[in-house]
Formats: sequence, structure tokens, C-alpha cells
Amino acid sequence: MASNVPPGAPRQSPPPNYNPNYQQNPNILSDNFQNLNLNRPPSMASSAPRPSPFSQPSPFPSLVPSPQFSRPGAPPIAAVPRPSVPPSGSPSTFSSNVAPGRPTGPPFSQPPPFGSRPPPGSFQSYTSGGMVAGPVSGAQPVGARPSPAASSSSPPQNVPPSSSFGGLVSNGPPAPAFQSAPRFPPPVSAPQQQPMGPPPTMGVARSPPQSMRPLMGSSGFSGQPVAPFSAPPQGTPFYAPPQGTPFSAQQGMTPPPIGSPFAPQMQPQSVAQPPPRMFGMPPLLPNQMTAISPVIGQTGSPLSGASKIDPNQIPRPIPGSSVILHDTRSGNQANPPPPATSDYIVTDTGNCSPRYMRCTINQIPCTVDLLSTSGMQLALLVQPLALPHPSEEAVQVVDFGESGPVRCSRCKGYINPFMKFIDQGRRFICNLCGFTDETPRDYLCNLGPDGRRRDADERPELCRGTVEFVATKEFMVRDPMPAVYFFLIDVSMHAMQTGATAAACSSISQVIADLPEGPRTMVGIATFDSTIHFYNMKRALQQPLMLIVPDIHDVYTPLQTDVIVPLSECRQHLELLLESIPTMFQNSRIAESSFSAAIKAAFLAMKNTGGKLLVFQSVLPSVGVGALSAREAEGRSNISTGEKEAHKLLQPADKTLKEMAIEFAEYQVCVDVFITTQTYVDIASISVIPKTTGGQVYYYYPFSAVSDPAKLYNDLRWNVTRPQGFEAVMRVRCSQGIQIQEYHGNFCKRIPTDIDLAVIDCDKTIMVTLKHDDKLQDGTECAFQCALLYTTVYGQRRIRVANLSLSCTNNLSNLFRLADLDSQFVCFLKQAANEIPSNPSLVVQEQVTNFCINILLSYRKFCATVSSSGQLILPEALKLLPLYTLALIKSTGLKVNGRIDDRSFWISYVSSVSTPLAIPLVYPRMIAIHNLDSQEADGSCIPSALALSSEYVSEDGIYLLENGQDGLIYIGNSVTSDTLQKLFGISSVAEIPTQFVLEQYDNPLSKKLNNVVNEIRRQRCSFLRLKLCKKGDSSGMSFFSYLVEDKVPAGGLSYVEFLVHIHRQIQSLSSPWWQDIHPASKSTPEALSYAQETSESLESGKPVAPSVMSCQYLIDKSNFVSTLKACFPRYHVPWLYHS
Repeated sequence: MASNVPPGAPRQSPPPNYNPNYQQNPNILSDNFQNLNLNRPPSMASSAPRPSPFSQPSPFPSLVPSPQFSRPGAPPIAAVPRPSVPPSGSPSTFSSNVAPGRPTGPPFSQPPPFGSRPPPGSFQSYTSGGMVAGPVSGAQPVGARPSPAASSSSPPQNVPPSSSFGGLVSNGPPAPAFQSAPRFPPPVSAPQQQPMGPPPTMGVARSPPQSMRPLMGSSGFSGQPVAPFSAPPQGTPFYAPPQGTPFSAQQGMTPPPIGSPFAPQMQPQSVAQPPPRMFGMPPLLPNQMTAISPVIGQTGSPLSGASKIDPNQIPRPIPGSSVILHDTRSGNQANPPPPATSDYIVTDTGNCSPRYMRCTINQIPCTVDLLSTSGMQLALLVQPLALPHPSEEAVQVVDFGESGPVRCSRCKGYINPFMKFIDQGRRFICNLCGFTDETPRDYLCNLGPDGRRRDADERPELCRGTVEFVATKEFMVRDPMPAVYFFLIDVSMHAMQTGATAAACSSISQVIADLPEGPRTMVGIATFDSTIHFYNMKRALQQPLMLIVPDIHDVYTPLQTDVIVPLSECRQHLELLLESIPTMFQNSRIAESSFSAAIKAAFLAMKNTGGKLLVFQSVLPSVGVGALSAREAEGRSNISTGEKEAHKLLQPADKTLKEMAIEFAEYQVCVDVFITTQTYVDIASISVIPKTTGGQVYYYYPFSAVSDPAKLYNDLRWNVTRPQGFEAVMRVRCSQGIQIQEYHGNFCKRIPTDIDLAVIDCDKTIMVTLKHDDKLQDGTECAFQCALLYTTVYGQRRIRVANLSLSCTNNLSNLFRLADLDSQFVCFLKQAANEIPSNPSLVVQEQVTNFCINILLSYRKFCATVSSSGQLILPEALKLLPLYTLALIKSTGLKVNGRIDDRSFWISYVSSVSTPLAIPLVYPRMIAIHNLDSQEADGSCIPSALALSSEYVSEDGIYLLENGQDGLIYIGNSVTSDTLQKLFGISSVAEIPTQFVLEQYDNPLSKKLNNVVNEIRRQRCSFLRLKLCKKGDSSGMSFFSYLVEDKVPAGGLSYVEFLVHIHRQIQSLSSPWWQDIHPASKSTPEALSYAQETSESLESGKPVAPSVMSCQYLIDKSNFVSTLKACFPRYHVPWLYHS
């Protein structure tokens, strides 16, 4: 990326009248996650209109007129339908039961970043790259296999529209409100694009300011904060340099933040969002810390008897219903972003939207020592194609013509609002590397009295934090790739018997209508069991022709052409084939699966173009290249393996699939795997392929032919229709003094500075850890720039550039005041997930706990005002840290007795999950639904969330608990039959079905429940898997396992107990060890015991020591030193012998 890449073939021109920034109806997202008519009978043509439950007025005014739609049919779950031709005509209106189909305008566009990646073949291939010639063992018409009646699909379901939901709002102590800087006028020539994203609903509220406060009924102490330290805290059990992962050397890691904004601490500065209030807490006064006061004795041990902590006063997140307005910069400095889980509307005033890039701390520490002392992590969370809010201004597209965007000639950074023009605009200084460049002659403009260019407000690249550049030929090594979709379906006996094959075929058949129109869209299809079956769908044939590949150890593709063909030429053959497959293989008795061989063969067919490979897999890959064994059963039978090395089952079985995945990524093939199974399939090994190629794993266990086809269809539809780009390369650049340490996410990395993504979509997040390489100057700004080069689904090569500039500080209090709880938590969540396969769960749990203790200890020692040792002091911005730490410890990935595949899927999901979806994954949302009729509307159809404690669950109530993937509905044993009849059509708890599909009945309560579920699906961009639970069976146990504030019988602490545990650990580490060896209070054996323990700690490298010099007023130093020397001569502690 630092140098130009040789130009490739010229780009294909876009469709006529193509507006690259044209976006679709802003209500599309809110109109999609509902109980759709998902399983249409095979006889229904895929192009026929589908009734949609999502038609409702937009809560926000549309920024541009709605495009004319080419075909009726419900858009995908929260999907933004892709246009087929340039928009024209007037907006279409649809009846209430039909949602708009795909707009006729071009697709959602995204930008590209920098020099393109090396061409295919430029790095080492780990598996055979060429196709293996071989005979086609069999070629026969598709219907050749005996087939009785074709399987029928489930009847469609209809559900009413959903209403939109207002996101979280800060509700902590007042702090300076967000100041709105004057908006830059939109560029006259820039095309307007309609934003996409979940629409908010309620009134708009500016977030109030905030400060520190004491919780737990204990008053805080006001006063000036202690001067910041530049050295690491002494006596800390966990010391993690900022540039290193907190998990190395069994060091602590970060706990979870949630929808809490960062609240200022002692001295409120600039603008900060107030954090969520706690249950039962009155409004807080300014200049207070969060102080929790359990009754604890002088030694730090709890007094006898029950803890006096009031569970109603401990910190918990409480979402609001108002929309937050956020200006990214005001007063020439960055504004701290709203909570990631809140509903907010961003005005880009120089920094990019926090949806695209967030930093874990909103001021950058000037030195590595300052960052180490804080115990926090410095990292960026980058989601370059994130969906904007419907009311936000579109990302502008800038075309510099053949010359390309203006860049720094040294670091290749892109022109941005923070580059300073000098010498009357003839030169500019790069904000990333400090180099001074000549301004191109055709880009010259005079400077105004304020030193800014006079045209800055008219040029998006000079006044917006996020912009998209049209890429020139230098960013291409070949023509932009077409949009290729290859479907690979498991037809083994297990897949046929469970209905997984029929569900996959039905879903694909319906999704075909949502693929991009035009000659650039190409499709292919193959099936596999113990052999691989390709299909020739050439238009000239009367019906598709099956081509069997029996060699699953040295695979090949039977045809160089006609396996992947333009969708416009094979639509009828494809629909016929998908209808026939369940019938063709219904009598199959082949139980083996050649999964790895099949994806290798499909890759060979896609090698010349690249594209998306969507695989539907139901059983453990057992034959052919990359065959796997049932390691989970082996682990259960081997006691030592099961107990001591269970984490090794979370590692890939061998390197075969990894080597295949690297080759796939080289040729721009992205693999998504839909696992529809009822058995163990070794997700730990299979997930390597999606992770390396930029794909995703979808997991349906245990697969139900009754309830899961709806989710399978919606997941597939969102996968192919969401905003995304092909053959992408991404790089993040930083100012001098900071450098990139590591990238984390789903990608392939071939050179140190860039990551390659065969496909990048709006849901994928990349974590970028940072480290210091020099000292920064206090008061200056540190800049970050993310550049993403990619190809749109319509063949446009773009560069999306996001810029973030944050001020630097030498004040430790500022770091705690402006810490981003959400980003801190998600950063350590991802790093914990990365550590789980390498370490036993108990070790990772200890690391997570130590991370929380380390941060709170540092805050108490260096930033908190003088307070009682009986108080647990929490920084306002991080007061939910203990709660999310506890939730992470109890999460699926860290459960010692959890199913191996469940844990492997959790690890795979976390690796690329976005910040707004990571929070509910660990700390789910629970709401009461039995009394929806009586609840007052607060602007959202979703009731207020309840604390995750069984104290809030009544046996005469019904509760919905959702984590963004699954929805568990708990039905108490004493619920009235009338309520059960209204909601579920049953009369007693005993009639609860094991397989559940939510239906809407003709009563207000049922309609409200459907509205709630549909709104959650819209917010999460995911079709929740719903399951009914009751007390006394495994379903009830599953529900209560998510109540993270409760004590776990197996030994997990309750929330109150965990706070006491954290407090005791901090107390024991807050006082220097030498204060416990006072001759007047300690006997000689006790003193020697303390001394020995301390000497061992010092020998192991803990940063405690010379401070004993300052304690002469407490102990007789000479006697103490001589005692240590006499009793422990083998411990050489240098400061002892030089004191």
C-alpha cells in the first residue's frame, strides 16, 4: 500500500445513470425481521410476490424519494434490498401486506482504501492450486435418481408489522451537554445517498453531561484527584503493558462494558455521556465516585453474617427510549461517542461516526507507562461498512478522476480534514507522518483568515470524517470481479432425514430473487455426500445435467465452464433443480460426508473469478481430504483429556483446512457455512475456513424442521443482500508515536501492514490493537485512518476512508473519565475468545477477573479521593465493569462443562461480532411479556429490561430473554390458562411444545408479543430462534443459566458475592506489604512469613520494592533488612543489599 500497484485492466463502466451513493428506503431494515412467509411450496414460483409483515410508516422522514421497485416481495431480514437498474420514476406504493422488493437503483456502495493486494499466486499455496484433470465418472439428467413425491414446505406464517425502538440514553449525573458545532454544508456536487440502519422512534434528546458518583448508599468524597502516576502501580497482581495482550503470561483481561457512556470522574472535562442509572438509585450529585460499601472488617474480611449490600443499589444498565444526537467533534476537539448499544444519530463534523471506528479510550495516553498504570487496553474497533442510522447523512463519494485521491507521498495516507495546508495552500502537512507535500496544481485553493482552505466546507474529504473515493486503475490488478454465488448442499442420509436438505433448497429458491440483477451476477450449485455432484445448467439443455466426481482425495471440477453461469441464463433450470434435489436423494442411505473435498472442488470451479461459497452442512466430515473424527466422544471417554485438556478440543484437528482456507482467500473465495445438525460436527475445525476467508458460521443445533427453516431462510437472505464488498484490502494508519500491534477478526493476512478480505460486509468488525513507539506530546492530537479498498456487487472499485483524531493526555484521571466501556469490554472479550482454545477455562476466567481487579485497583490508588477502606470505588465510566466481567465468566465460551461445538461456535461468532451485538451476547436482555397489555408505552414497543436475577422471575409470569441469536421464553408454573391461550394457543404449562413457532392470534396481547419479537429481530439484524422453557426440565435450566447475577450451584458467584470478592482483592493489594510487618503488631513468625512471600514475589518480577525506603516511620528498617538477609539468603533482592 505504500507504493503504487501496476495498473490492471480498465474498470467496467457502471450501469447508466448510476448514482454510486444512492441508497434504498430507510425503512427497509425496520421492515424485515418478522415471521415471514418463509417456506413456500415448491410449486410457487420464486418470483411471485411474497406477503410481508413489514409495511409501516417510517419513524423518520425520508431523505430522498423512495425508488421504484422492480418486484414485489419481502426484503431480507433487516436487509437493504439491492437495486437492479438505475433508479427512475416515482416512488411505488404497496399494499399493507406486501413489502417493497428490490429497488431498481444500483447497489449500496462502499469505498476502497489503498494499493491493491498481490495478485493470486503471489504467495505460497498450501494445497494444490490447479484443477486436477480426471474423468467424469457419471453424467445423467437431474431427475435420474428414483424420486417419489417432492417434499413440501411448511405453510407460510404471517405476522404484523413492528414498531421501531428508541435506543439507550445516558442517565447518569449531569455533565456538559454535547455541543453542536456548525454543520458543514453538503457539497453541491456530491450525490445524496439515503442512509440505512435501524430507525429510531422517540423524541430526540441531547445527552446530558456527567461526573463520578458513589453507589451502594455510601457517600463519595469530593476533592481533587491525586496527581497521575507515570509508573505502574505497586503490588499489582497483574501487570499488562499496553502493547501486549492482557492474556499473555496469565495476566488479567478486560471485562465487559455495556450501554453505559463514559462518565467524567473527578474533574469533568469536555463532553461526556452519562452512564446508565442503577435500579432504585436517586439522581446523583456531581463530583462523586461510585462507592459500594459492603460491611467489611478492618482486615478486609467480611464480617460474620449475610452481606449488607443491597442488590437493588448495585450498578446495572438501564436503557432509555430517547434518541441521542451526537456531533463527532465540537470546539476543535473530539466528543466521546454514545454507548454502542444506544440509539443515536451522528452528525459527522470531522471525525468518523463511532459506528465505523471506536477507540477504547477517548484520549490517548502520552506514554506507555501511563497506559500500563491504568491497566486498560488501547485498541480500535473498526466496522468500515456499518449500517448508518436512517436519519444520518450518507457517506459522500468523491471522484478525483484519473489522478486519483490526493495522498501523502511518504506514508500514502489519504487527504482528510486534519491535514494542514500552508504556504497559501501550495503545500500540506500530513497529520499521520508529518511530511510536507506539494499540493497538486488542480487541487490548489487559497486559505482563509482561519488558515483553512476556502473550499473546505464544500469538499467532503476536507470536512467529513468518513468519505468514499472512486478508485483508479492503479488500485486494480485485474478487472473487478463479478458477483458469484455458489451453493453447496449436504444430501447425506442424516441431512435428508432431518429435513435440512429440503430447508436449504427452499431457502435458496426464495433467495435467488434477491440476488443482484444483471449479467455480472453468476450462480452455481453442487451437492455432496460421499461423492460430489456438480450440475450443468447451460441454457441449451432441456434440464440440468448431473456430473459426479467420485474421487474425494484428489478432487477436480468436471467442467471448466457451464458449472457457474449467469443467473439471467439459468434461473428456470436453477429453480427446477432446487425443487428436485430433496426428491432425488430422499432414499439415500449414504451417511458419510465429504465436506472438505466438496468445498475444494467448488473452489476449483470458482478459482478464476472468486465469490461467495455458501455451504449447508449437517454431519461430521468423515471421508475424503480433510476428514475429521468424533473428538468430542473421545474426550468424554478419556477422563484425563476431558478434565485437563478439554480446551484442546476447541483447536482445529489439523492444518489441512487452514491450508485450504489460505488458498481460498488468495483467490478471493469467501466461505459461509450453515450448520444444520443434531450431532457433533467439530466446528472448531470447520470454522477455520470462514474465519480465514472473511466468512461466517451459522449454527442450528439441534436442527428442527418445524422451527428452524424460517431462521435459515432469513439468515441466508441477509447474508446475500446486506451491504458488502468483494476482494477487499484494509489498512489502518496511525500518527507518529503509535503503531499497529495486531489485527484480530475474520481475514487472511499476507503482509504485515494489510489484511485481505475476500468479502467484507456491514456486520464484520476488525479489532486493531495499538502500542506506543514514542512519547506523545500532551495537548496534541493523535490521528487514526482506516482505508478499505473493495469492489461493490456492481463492479465499482471504491476506497472507504474513515478518520479519527483524539487528543493526547498525561492525566491518568482523564483516561478513566473518557474510557469507552463498550469498546474496552469487546476488546478483551475478543482476546479472551482467542485464548480459550489455548488455556483451560479456569485460567481464562482468572485472567478476566484479574483484568477487572487491575483497573479498579489502579483507579482507587491513583485517582480516587480519600475514602473508607470498606468502600468499593468504581470509576463512573466503568462502573458496570464488574457486572460484565461476571457475565463473561459465566458465558457459553467459558463454561467448563459446555458442549464443545457450542463453545466453538461462540468463539467463532465473537471473533468478528460488532460492538452493539457483543454486549447482549454476554449480558442478555430479559423482559416480562405476560403484562404487555398493562405496560405504558414509552416510545418503544419493547418493555423495560429486568435485572438478570431469578428474584425478578415470578412463577405467575412469562419472560423473554434474548441475546441477539436465541430467544428463550420462560413460562412460570402458575401462569393463568387465559394468558397461555392468548399467547401460545395452549391451556396449560404441560402442553408446552418442544418445537415452537411463534404465531399471531386475534387478541391484543398476542399482537404486542409479535411486535416485540419483530422489533428485537430488527434491532439485532437476526431472526431469533425462539424456544419455550419451563421449570423442572432442561429448557428451564437453560433459561436460568443466563441469569448471570444468580449464584451457580457449581460454584459460580452471585453478582453481590462477586463484588465482595473484587473488593477484598483490591483491599489486600491496596496496602503495601511492608505495612503488615510492623514489629508492634506482628509476631516474628508472621513477619517472616510475609517477608518470604514478598521475596518470592519480588524474585518473580512483580513491580513492588524500593518503596520500602519511604516506610522508615513505620518499621525499624535496619532490623527488618538484617532479618530478611539472615533468614532468606537464597533470595537475592538487589534493593535489600543496596539499601
